[in-house]
This record gives sequence, C-alpha cells and structure tokens, in this order.
Amino acid sequence: MTSVTSVTSCRNSIRDALHQCRTGTLALLQGIDDATFRRQAHSEFSPVGWHLGHIAFIESYWILERCAGFKPMFPKYQQLFAADGLPKSERQNLPAIAKICDYLDIIRTEVLSYLETAPLDKQERLWRWLIQHESQHSETIALVLQLQRSQESRLGSLKVDKLKVENSHETCQEQPAKPKLAEMLNIPAGEFEMGNASIDALDNERPCRRVYLDTYWIDRYPVTCRDYRAFIYAGGYQNDAWWSVAGYQWLRDNPVAHPLYWSADSTWDDYPVCGVSWYEAEAYAKFVGKRLPTEAEWEKAASWNPATGNRCTYPWGEAPPNQQRCNHDNVVGQTTPVNAHPAGQSAYGCYDLLGNVWEWTSSWFDDHKGFVSYPYRGYSQAYFDGQHRVLKGGSWATRPWAMRSSFRNWYYPDIRQILAGFRCAK
Repeated sequence: MTSVTSVTSCRNSIRDALHQCRTGTLALLQGIDDATFRRQAHSEFSPVGWHLGHIAFIESYWILERCAGFKPMFPKYQQLFAADGLPKSERQNLPAIAKICDYLDIIRTEVLSYLETAPLDKQERLWRWLIQHESQHSETIALVLQLQRSQESRLGSLKVDKLKVENSHETCQEQPAKPKLAEMLNIPAGEFEMGNASIDALDNERPCRRVYLDTYWIDRYPVTCRDYRAFIYAGGYQNDAWWSVAGYQWLRDNPVAHPLYWSADSTWDDYPVCGVSWYEAEAYAKFVGKRLPTEAEWEKAASWNPATGNRCTYPWGEAPPNQQRCNHDNVVGQTTPVNAHPAGQSAYGCYDLLGNVWEWTSSWFDDHKGFVSYPYRGYSQAYFDGQHRVLKGGSWATRPWAMRSSFRNWYYPDIRQILAGFRCAK
C-alpha cells in the first residue's frame, strides 16, 4: 500500500467481496428445513449447518482473536465448529438455523467494524484467504444439498436401474461412437509458467515456476455423457481390462454401473459426465486409448497464451468470471452443455476449463519447491500424503473468488460425490 487511495480501495474491495460472498452463502439456505440443515448426507461431508457455523468460527478466530485481539465471543462453539473439534459423524447435534445465522451476523458485524482500521498492508492476504475459505465451504454446502436431493428424490442422482444399464447395449438401436482424436488439441512442447503469486493465491499454488512439457494432446471438451455412454454400453464396469488394480478393487467393493449423477436420457448427451471417482475417470481414459492429463498439462492448456508467452489468470484472460464465460456461482444450479460458453475458451481452444465440473488429473496433491504453508500448516500441508489426487477448474457451484487456472482442489480417488468429471490427454 502506498497511498490512502489504494488503502481505501483495498478496504472497499474486501468489504464488497465479504458481502457478496455471504449473500450467496445464505441464499443456499432458502427453503431448507431443520432436518436437511442437520443431516449428514455422506461420511466424508459434514452437515450444512456445521459448515455455516465453521465459517463464522474461522472468521472470528483469524480476524477477531488473532488480529484484533478479542477474546473468543462464543467459547461454547470451540469444540463444535473447529475443524479438529469433533469427528464428522458427530456434527449433527447443532443449534437451530436461526441461532447459527445470528452467530454469523454477530461475528460479521464485529469483523466489518475491525476492517475499518485493520492494517491491510500486513493483513490483506489473510482477508483474501478468508473470503476463499467461505467460498469453499459455500460450495460444499451446495454439494451436500445436491447429494441430499439425489438421495431423497432419486431424480437428482438420475439413477438408472442396474440391470437396464448392463443390458442397454443389447436394446440400444445405435451405440454411441467413441470420442475421436479430432476433438483433441495439440499443445506444442515448451516451457510455461505454472502456479500463482498474486495476493489471492493460496499457499499450495505458490510459488510460480517455469515448467517444461513435451508435446501432448488434450480434449477440447470435458468428457460428455454421450462419450461416457459408450463405456457403459461396452460393459466397461464389468471388464477389468480397463481398470487399474486399485480401481477394480474399488469397483468390487463399490459395485456401481454408472456415474452417481447419471441419466440414460439423451437430453443430457452434451452435458459433462458428473459424479465419477478418479478410478472411473482413469478406466474410461484407458478404454478410449487415452489417459488423464497431469496437473501441469491441464494448467498449461488453461492458462498459457503461446502468442504472448504469458500466463493468464483465467483461460480467457484477466477479466473476472461471469455467466458468459463459465457456469459457476450456483446461478444455473446444475451442469450446462460443454459447448455453451465459447467466450470462456482458452488460448489453445479448450472449452469449459473453469466451472461446470471439477476435472480429475493424474497428479497427486503435493507441494512445489519453495512452498511455505499459510495461514497454518494444516490448510494444505497435511494433505501432501500421497493419497489425494488433484482436481482443477471448479464446478457450477464454485464461487468466483475460488476460480482461477492455478487453483488446486484435492480428494481421495474413491470419492464420487463431488461435482467432478474429467477430460483426457494423449
């Protein structure tokens, strides 16, 4: 910060982002009942109400207690809403919706008051991290609600009778064709700049570094339901030839016959496949003679402009995400066709690299040379354990503050409840 004007501008920017992010978070609560608020939809995910309380708890801890020097305003919530307080299976005994909303409001009022005098020359990165923290938990709330709708109505999950799926290749009059190499784009060999060093960048994105990649091909679009149906019809879930040893063991332990969010209705043909584990993505890629891209390959295709020799924050450049460029921020509330956002193409011509569905890569989540944890070790470093695969790109529920080509998500390879699909490389 070098002037009063820049400090004021930064303060206003943070205040506006806090307000817009919170408005979107609370909008997700419209119409939900107490049972939905408290229910744990899956063992890997906490209830909606816990995520809301955790957002307030983290805001209070880092801003009011660590920065402003307050004593804890709600010490009774320490064990309930701290990430290491209770196992996920014990987080359903929550205060009422109104009480947690009051908790959010009380903490936010004090936080905004402190923002008026906060030394942003020293704290801006923390405030930007905090906005992204809420963004990530807001997306998880959207995911948990989607999962609950799937389980309760059987429409969200778009489940297909297993026998019908297994026998559908016998009754289908015309089997879908496999994706063609012509739908792939050539990325020439060379260096590019990977990572991000902006004030918004999380610790696991840093530092920027030059990376050399050999020539490779990558799909122009995420794998669509039409594409994936060829794998199902060919008996892909019954043929161990396409699966790794670990993947087939997962399939034997979890006998499924299609993605979690699946429909046999051809209306969805041009939509990205969604609700697949890493193992399913890996098996499909082998089936079509391809593979999953590495994180570096994915990021080069998304962020590098070969004409200028520069890294872009977003596939389309530096303009922030909007509804013309990508499907995000819960505006549509579901996936859209993979070719619906031509304005969001990367310099190489890839579609849908940000938004719609997260995309699995072949890379393990790990640190980069020069990594420094922030704001605490457990935020990223605890997950550099060789057990989490990197996902890139964001989904239809990702908030704009957590969207950029360098952003990294990570999950166990057996998780299919997240809003994830993939594209292939060769």
